[in-house]
Amino acid sequence: QVQLVESGGGLVQAGGSLRLSCAGSGRIFSSFSDYGVGWFRQAPGMEREFVGLISASGTFTDYSDSVKGRFSISKSDAENLVYLQMNSLKPDDTALYYCAARDRYSGIGYIEEQYAWWGQGTQVTVSS
Repeated sequence: QVQLVESGGGLVQAGGSLRLSCAGSGRIFSSFSDYGVGWFRQAPGMEREFVGLISASGTFTDYSDSVKGRFSISKSDAENLVYLQMNSLKPDDTALYYCAARDRYSGIGYIEEQYAWWGQGTQVTVSS
């Protein structure tokens, strides 16, 4: 299977930055070049929502309107890591952040159902 582990969450003041990491491993996992990766988040009492994605090739990224211009996704296939760089953080960004992976042949993924593997999440708290 594919295992994903997020890290890098924490408490930060509004206007600050954090970089989340998503590490891939598992019996059938070889490299993120075989998987598209999405980042999602869930605030207390809210539905989980799409944050951004990166294609398996790494050539395409896209973001929700709420984070566009502030967040960016990158990856290192050699290190089996995908990053979510978050700048100009706002209290509304407070949430549990998840990375998720989908097979590279399953297309571009904007919704949860397109992702087969999920991490356990890392908490991001932005204070005002």
